[in-house]
Amino acid sequence: MTLSMPLVARGKVREVYDAGPDRLLLVASDRISAYDHVLPTPIPDKGRVLTQLSVWWFDRLAPVLAGSGATHHLVSATDVPDAVAGRAVLVRRLEMLPVECVARGYLSGSGTAEYQRTGSIRDVELPAGLVEGSALPEPVFTPSTKAAQGEHDEAVDFAAVVATVGAERAEQLRELTLALYRRGAEVARDAGIVLADTKFEFGLDASGLVLGDEVLTPDSSRFWPATLWSPGAAQPSYDKQYVRDWLTSSGWDRVSPPPELPSDVVEATRERYVTAYERLTGTAFR
Repeated sequence: MTLSMPLVARGKVREVYDAGPDRLLLVASDRISAYDHVLPTPIPDKGRVLTQLSVWWFDRLAPVLAGSGATHHLVSATDVPDAVAGRAVLVRRLEMLPVECVARGYLSGSGTAEYQRTGSIRDVELPAGLVEGSALPEPVFTPSTKAAQGEHDEAVDFAAVVATVGAERAEQLRELTLALYRRGAEVARDAGIVLADTKFEFGLDASGLVLGDEVLTPDSSRFWPATLWSPGAAQPSYDKQYVRDWLTSSGWDRVSPPPELPSDVVEATRERYVTAYERLTGTAFR
């Protein structure tokens, strides 16, 4: 794919193009990443799912953002070049904040590993007796660094966020992240999905704080079928955990170049992404 716009950046999943003053074009590819590596095998339609689901969520999260004096970066999902229609959005240009804003309502993944070692996730103390998949008493904010491609995001405590963006902005990020998570979890619950955790990214422009990047997608969230939720083991999911699990079982060392994904893993991953989209939105993916 070749666009006439200047390429600004290429990330693990997206290309970012200069679309004029104060505007960027974000194009989501079908690449998939895991354990800080971009895998050599794409997942068909993945970029379209991420883009269209994010657009759907921006509309539903707008009231939460407005209530906190924030907004989102989406300008248009239709005023984009035909070559990338369905997988691209026109957005406001932002000064992105160097914090991954993670909200957790359930114990899973790296959160479980840290909890088992320390009884907490960084500076967030949790009650005893939790297991993989347990619902937390209330959602918690567990931020991380935003690492460059090929490097590792690192969980940090709230004090590190304060040191990075200041006390007032850090508190705003925590409150808004948890409010957005609660709204997302409510919508997902109505669709029969458990939103276990998710991450948000924020930036700044002349208007103030702006929600950017993607939101509440199978790449940035853990989605579990509510009818199958059973604490004590890894949960079935509609996200890329399926790929992570296959990579772990393959014996890959997470250092050398990652292996190609088998065709059945590719097909099953695409099915999970599409299922997440269709269950959440109530519409068929096309």
